[in-house]
Amino acid sequence: MAEPTKTATLTIDDKVIELPIYSGTLGPDVLDIRKLYGQADVFTYDPGFTSTAACDSAITYIDGDKGELLHRGYPIDQLAEQSNYLEVCFLLLYGELPTGSQLKDFEQRVTRHTMVHEQMHNFFRGFRRDAPPMATMVGVVGALSAFYHDSTDIADPWQREVAAIRLIAKLPTIAAMAYKYSIGQPFVYPKNSLGYAANFLHMCFAVPCEDYVVNPILAKAMDRIMTLHADHEQNASTSTVRLAGSSGANPFACIAAGIACLWGPAHGGANQACLEMLREIGTVDRIPEYIRKAKDKDDPFRLMGFGHRVYKNFDPRAKVMKESADEVLNLLGVENNPTLQVAKELERIALEDEYFVSKKLYPNVDFYSGIILDAMGFPTSMFTPIFALSRTVGWISQWKEMISDPTGKIGRPRQLYTGSAFRDYVDVRHR
Repeated sequence: MAEPTKTATLTIDDKVIELPIYSGTLGPDVLDIRKLYGQADVFTYDPGFTSTAACDSAITYIDGDKGELLHRGYPIDQLAEQSNYLEVCFLLLYGELPTGSQLKDFEQRVTRHTMVHEQMHNFFRGFRRDAPPMATMVGVVGALSAFYHDSTDIADPWQREVAAIRLIAKLPTIAAMAYKYSIGQPFVYPKNSLGYAANFLHMCFAVPCEDYVVNPILAKAMDRIMTLHADHEQNASTSTVRLAGSSGANPFACIAAGIACLWGPAHGGANQACLEMLREIGTVDRIPEYIRKAKDKDDPFRLMGFGHRVYKNFDPRAKVMKESADEVLNLLGVENNPTLQVAKELERIALEDEYFVSKKLYPNVDFYSGIILDAMGFPTSMFTPIFALSRTVGWISQWKEMISDPTGKIGRPRQLYTGSAFRDYVDVRHR
């Protein structure tokens, strides 16, 4: 970290404390409070850590007011339109876009690690058939450390590198196996002749009894979904991975912790909630009723997939995702699918209605990704697993950055204690 750019003065009773202020490349300055407890015997109070910088990072930057998302300085819309997922993976992991030879080497390394240990098939069979794919993924990813313990020494840079490649390569395989297991179909092995996104679709939808050819439009759309979800700064699941990693836990355990956090409906379930809302609306003729409900402050109903907690202007990922949604729906058609008909009409209204425009309630990335995944044939139970495999590269990049930070410490948030004060124990006979 660079030298502080200025200081702030904090006065508590008759004590004056000088606090350093640091400036990043972009974004707000940060007030350094690391010595505050020692100097003033007080903590700061920030539930949800929404005003606290827990680390310094050079990976991803978000400006919610401008609707800006940068990976290593590159805007997400440029990456999604001109790049591909594995190239973005390289960028997130190593800090720069790869040369042609570097990208080829990286793609080959990922491809050679897409298979999982054969004994892991037995691990899957220990789950009930109706287990949600996310539940299966949490367990299986955590178990990777039992199969690949030659890449769990976090002090060894090479083992960290091998673990990173293995996780990026194997998460699509594990997600596809979880899906196949949940629907009672046999596992489909990876195909080295296919690209990353096409290989995932093949593992999900191919069956041994007939050939399955991945449509390039669907492969491109899946690649974009992965790219647009690759990293999103210090969100809940990324913070979980960093917190778990700060204890020295192995990378497989840390990523499993991230998946568990993403499983929460307030985090990774937005596109699933959006599709469920579209199905609740049911038909186009019912849209006006739900629009009225959304505008009514006294009605608890909320339109899912519109607006964003971070982006106060527009979600920069949504424009590119809309293009993919249009391509997929043109390919697969919406005429016989009431849910997709509702989605298209609701999108049109939201982009034209003054209420939505004035409040900047634009369709976000979850709105479009849910539509695409549904059109492809994925059940809603697979939406969050696909999010998880896409986000794995972000998690592992953040984890690697944290591990290499010489000033890193184990995470230990503080609290404002509001329980009972000191009390003496009373024997049960006298209570």
